[in-house]
Formats: sequence, C-alpha cells, structure tokens
Amino acid sequence: MRLKRISITNFKNIAEARLDFSPDINCFLGNNGMGKTNLLDAVHYLSLARSFSGLSDSALIRRGSDFMMLRGEYDRHGVEEDITAGVMAGKRKSFKRKGKEYQRLSDHIGLFPLVLVAPADTDLINGTGEERRRLTDMVISQSDPVYLDHLIRYNRSLQQRNKMLRDHVTDPNLYAAVEAAMEFSADYITSSRRRWVEELTPIFAGLYESIAGDGETPGIRYLTHLDSGSRTLSEVLDRARQRDTLTGHTTVGPHRDDLELTLNELPVRRAASQGQCKSFTVAMRLAQYDFLHRSAGVAPLLLLDDIFDKLDSRRVERIIGIVRSGNRFGQIFITDTNRDHLDSIMEMSGGDYRIWETVDGSFRDASADKHGSTTP
Repeated sequence: MRLKRISITNFKNIAEARLDFSPDINCFLGNNGMGKTNLLDAVHYLSLARSFSGLSDSALIRRGSDFMMLRGEYDRHGVEEDITAGVMAGKRKSFKRKGKEYQRLSDHIGLFPLVLVAPADTDLINGTGEERRRLTDMVISQSDPVYLDHLIRYNRSLQQRNKMLRDHVTDPNLYAAVEAAMEFSADYITSSRRRWVEELTPIFAGLYESIAGDGETPGIRYLTHLDSGSRTLSEVLDRARQRDTLTGHTTVGPHRDDLELTLNELPVRRAASQGQCKSFTVAMRLAQYDFLHRSAGVAPLLLLDDIFDKLDSRRVERIIGIVRSGNRFGQIFITDTNRDHLDSIMEMSGGDYRIWETVDGSFRDASADKHGSTTP
C-alpha cells in the first residue's frame, strides 16, 4: 500500500498543502515547530481517524478557521482509494471512503494500516499501563476487526458497571448480567493480547539486537488478572465488588492489564540509559510493523518522527541500515532537523525519494537540491 498524495486545509498550523509522495521515501526537513510532525499527524488521521497527539477533533482546526479538511489518495492492492476527513467547529466529523460516509468509524480501522515511531514513545517505558494498553489495542485492532469490536463491547459494559458502582446498586443479578457480557469480550481480548506478545517478542528481540549490538537482552511480558489459576473474569469481578464499591470504579479486568518491559531482566525504566530506552521503543515499533504487515496482508505506512534524537552515531547508523534493508518497510515518511541523517538514508536507499523543507506550515520540494547539512 502507498499514499500517492495528500491535500490538507486548515489542519493545525498548515493552512493549505498538496503533496505528491514518492512510493519509497519521503523526508521533511526543518526546525522544530515548523509543521513536519503535523504533516505526519494528518497522514495518521487519515489511517486511524484520530490525531496521535491526543487532541480532540475540534482542536485540530487551524486557529482562526472554522473547519479542517484532509484528503488522501492511495494505491491499495493495485486499487485506487480516496479517503476524506472533515471537521467543522461544533459538529461531528465526516469520514468518507470513495465519497461514501462510514456508518461506523471502526469499519475503517485496519484498512490503511500505519506504524508511527515518535519521541512520545518514551511514555511506553516511563508512563502508566494505559499507554502500553493503548499501544497494544491500536496494533491488534488494525489487524483484527473482531478484536476491535470486542474492545468496544467490553468498554461499554465496563462503563455500565462503573455507573452501577457509583450509584450504589446492590442487586447481584444486575451485576451478573453486566459481568457476563464483560467476560465474553474479555476472553477474546486477553487471548489476542497474549498471542500478540508471543509473536512480537522474538521479532522485537532480533531488531533490538540489530540496533544495540550484542550483550543486551530485552523482554516483553503480558500481565493480566486472568493469569492466576483458572479463575474467570466473572469470579475475579465478584471477589473485587466490595472493594470496587468503595472506590467507585472497576479495579480488575483487561482495562487494567499491562506489559512488563525489561532489559537484562530488569525494568527498562530503571535499568536503561536514554539511548537504550530509545532503541527499545524503536525496536518495538518496527516489530509492530512486521506483525501488521503479515497479519493485515498489506504493507503499512511507516512514519518516523525525529527518531534519531538521543542516539549515538552507531545506533543511528544501524537503524538507518534496518529501515533501508531490502525495502522491508515499504513507503516511509521521515522528519528530522538534521540533513545529514536524511542524506545517509538517501545514499543507502538507491531508490526513489523526495525531500521537503518545512517552514511555518509550508512545504518546499527540495529534492533537487544538492546534499548539505543545514536546515532551512
């Protein structure tokens, strides 16, 4: 799959832009705050119907405007595809494929898969379990629409149970009905997450070793409340109900699961340097790309946002080598403030590429410029 071109109107600091992309590598060069990352966010929005920044739809509208519009033209399995997304202030967003509005946005997830590697990935290591669950759910949902459906059903039942707890409902039959619905979806969610971690771990370990070199052993383990014995979720929830009544929310279940991330059998957040943490998250993301490529049956887009910061030259060189090895990662979008990194990638690629200089939300095609090390 490849994104042939994108049209952007009033998205964040981008007033108007239309870019035709290389099927291989697309680079965006510029100082921080110029709009490079916003361009990647527009691509992300077209794939996943939301911003990776966590901003609400209305907050994506350029200051002083009352709407934003995105359009992406894709080649997917040799078929031309057209995706448009629009948001007007105070109104529900519009999301269309080939001019037809989606009835359920969840039907779009996974059709145009994407993997983003970004500075915020450090939250996977230093943040809460919610960050790691969000990562897990986003990747699996892009490859398995049944998983996404169960996730939506589980969260709906979870909200219902939490409301019952806050309202001090005491009828055990009401709880039994809601918890049975939670258990039905929880079984699928936890088994899918467990399989995902088992499949991802060896790929991730190999990629980490390629980046960091020998002598470091990374690990990922799935932690779930349903691992202890043969207890069902209904049994776990029943035992926790008294405590949950006091707290006013559900304290056990897939919504509280986590990933344990280790390096040499120690927690990464305590044992790893900045460079090791960055290598760890980059390897995780690239492993997710491999997983999605195989499971979704289409090559995802790969977005690399300022990934070389806090890495020594050895690790930078190794990541560049991995990304460019055998066209393993399909169409790539890269942002950086350092032209040297981009030139190194171009020299190793031997394929088609385009470079844009980015200034104040505007993009100038600099593909024909001579190689240099300065930023605009």
